[in-house]
Amino acid sequence: MSMAERVGHRVLLAAELGPGELAAVLAKFGLRAVCLPINAEIPGSYWGESEAGLIRDQLFMRLDTPVHSVLHEACHWIVMDPVRRPEVDTDASDSILEENATCYLQILLADAIPVFGRERALADMDRWGYSFRLGSARAWFEQDADDARAFLLAHQLIDAADQVQYRIRTNSRGAS
Repeated sequence: MSMAERVGHRVLLAAELGPGELAAVLAKFGLRAVCLPINAEIPGSYWGESEAGLIRDQLFMRLDTPVHSVLHEACHWIVMDPVRRPEVDTDASDSILEENATCYLQILLADAIPVFGRERALADMDRWGYSFRLGSARAWFEQDADDARAFLLAHQLIDAADQVQYRIRTNSRGAS
């Protein structure tokens, strides 16, 4: 039984977009998408099952991988310290601040996929079980994510209007 079946809610899967659409978004950051057969084990997947995996500059997915999972792992790679990026394998998180920045960027980047979008990303994050102290992804994003936003701004990954800049973190300045 997949994680999606266990949580009892329908989240948007890569198959509903086609891996090409996700690959095109990831390619803007220099990240390579690798779509695997439906029953293949996903290399670099922290959670296993259908969750996206990350090894160096390759993001692994299957057609049953949730879109939010693809974006989450991609955003880990984008916000990661450039010294760690070439060696990352499976565990991409370095700190709570980087995790928060990853979630914030994931929500913004969802708008680059018209079939997905911010509203669906927030709902799918809640359905999947992301845990935020204010009780929902939306409440966290709107009321408690100032540190994540400041991190993304400091590393020029977003602009002052919260527009994704389609670049990766290139320096280690600023807190991580």
